[in-house]
Amino acid sequence: MGDPVAEYSSRLQQQEQEIHSLTAEIESLKNPQSLGLSSHLDGLREENAKLKYRLNILKRSLQEERSQCSKTMMNINQRLQEIFGEAIREAWPDLENPPLAVTPNQQAKFGDYQCNSAMAMAQMMKSKGLKVNPREIAEKIQQNIPDNELIEKTEIAGPGFKILHAVRHRAHFDFVYPHQKLNHVGDWGTQFGMLIAHLQDKFPNYLTVSPPIGDLQAFYKESKKRFDEEEDFKKRAYQCVVKLQSKDPAFIKGWNLICDVSRNEFQKVYNCLDIQIIERGESFYQEKMIAVVKEFEAKGLVEMDEGRKIVFAPGQQIPLTVVKSDGGYTYDTSDLAALRQRLFDEKADIIIYVTDSGQGTHFQVVFAAAQMIGWYDPKVTRVEHAGFGVVLGEDKKKFKTRSGDTVRLMDLLDEGLKRSMDKLKEKDRDKVLSTEELTKAQHSVAFGCIKYADLSHNRINDYVFSFDKMLDDRGNTAAYLLYAFTRIRSIARLANIDEVALRKAAETTDVLLQHDKEWKLGKCLIRFPEILQKILDDLLLHTLCDYLYELATTFTEFYDSCYCIEKDRQTGEVVKVNMWRMLLCDATAAIMAKGFDILGINPVSRM
Repeated sequence: MGDPVAEYSSRLQQQEQEIHSLTAEIESLKNPQSLGLSSHLDGLREENAKLKYRLNILKRSLQEERSQCSKTMMNINQRLQEIFGEAIREAWPDLENPPLAVTPNQQAKFGDYQCNSAMAMAQMMKSKGLKVNPREIAEKIQQNIPDNELIEKTEIAGPGFKILHAVRHRAHFDFVYPHQKLNHVGDWGTQFGMLIAHLQDKFPNYLTVSPPIGDLQAFYKESKKRFDEEEDFKKRAYQCVVKLQSKDPAFIKGWNLICDVSRNEFQKVYNCLDIQIIERGESFYQEKMIAVVKEFEAKGLVEMDEGRKIVFAPGQQIPLTVVKSDGGYTYDTSDLAALRQRLFDEKADIIIYVTDSGQGTHFQVVFAAAQMIGWYDPKVTRVEHAGFGVVLGEDKKKFKTRSGDTVRLMDLLDEGLKRSMDKLKEKDRDKVLSTEELTKAQHSVAFGCIKYADLSHNRINDYVFSFDKMLDDRGNTAAYLLYAFTRIRSIARLANIDEVALRKAAETTDVLLQHDKEWKLGKCLIRFPEILQKILDDLLLHTLCDYLYELATTFTEFYDSCYCIEKDRQTGEVVKVNMWRMLLCDATAAIMAKGFDILGINPVSRM
């Protein structure tokens, strides 16, 4: 995710740190005799002038950066931390790594944000033998708060600050997400030996006549049953793996046939969920695995263990098996090869592995081995496993069909379509929407609700799947949010205000946050960059879902209390439009739309 706000903030922070160090150096040059440098006074004065010149250049650059940053949506919390960080450094320049704590206030009457650094600083000073009252620290910080574009008023409350009315500004949105999504497919190894052996038995003429494999899951279950029960079949399956890995044309053809069936089934799901993804199977890394093993051997990192080649990574109890005793490779080898390829060929600087939590230990060892051999520095490149829990049925057991089989995602999506249409017809939407609009609404609700039900829970935990709950248009569900979004978008249509008029108004109209509900909505809107930064940091998307629900309910409070459009009671004609409130409506819809985009949900204009 390339967030320009985060990039600007990082650069601003670096510059402010350099300004602080330069200022400290200038202060040290004011009394050169104390440094034993009196004979070099002229030189020091010249150096002093150079430092001041550089300092002024930096300050001008900083102002330019802030001017640029104000053109996009600012991370308020991050900016406030910069402001208070600067104040603390000015107030207590000799205190190393002072604690910095700026958080949103939970109760509006106590201000918008609070800084709770004073108490922690007092404790830090006490440990160094310096007793200072927390309130005295807070007062000194307050006196050193630099001029800024955010803070209207600060008050000291006990040992902390109340930061009142922190923001009054308009903003547009400019978020860019350059990324490459890969589906790492298991298309190599023993399971394909089983499938090819079963293919040879069931469709012996598969080389000339395309076999009608309709249900690959059932086909796999048949082959697995034979593999577990028939010793001769098991031996033949292993022989098929050897033939496949040696690129025998007949076995490659069988492998391609099976992969195509699987790929077609995947594509149906991708089409429903509007997913664009690159498929890259384990087979892609076959040759690269050989090179990876040689690299580990060349660096003396491979040990022999009963015919296996293993690698121990620092701090890990379990080794990686990079070559089996029969000479074959493992998931460990292919995952190492895949990671190396992403680092050196793709030149990735952030790599996120999304799998079930049960694979957490495996990836921990793989990442440790990659760091040990010097492929990447975790301080520079982010490589992380984002594990997820298990989906449960309403009986709180693993989600399965009545026959005990695993529920297929495509069947789930089809059921979602049926139920969403029933829900729309129950609300008589089929009587007011065109056929095309009804179908779009059906797909938006069905697929949006299934995605949201998954993403709105903490991904680390298990969760109970319930169609009734996810299709409910009350509470924190996609159905509620999608309905809320279409209502917000309809307000501008009702007032006959188009996109051009809104954009023009955004440039010329002051947003007046006078009513309590206007102010509450405004504060909720400006927290969006903070939410994005949080989900980028911890990869927990339920935080975004919770925020969107909070935003929608806060908007409802605002809309119920503040007239956006005033109509003539007799004729129903619009007689007044409160444009600053229309801009709040537009900002709410824009943030909800961006939130939906991140979650992969497609809203519709009419529902």
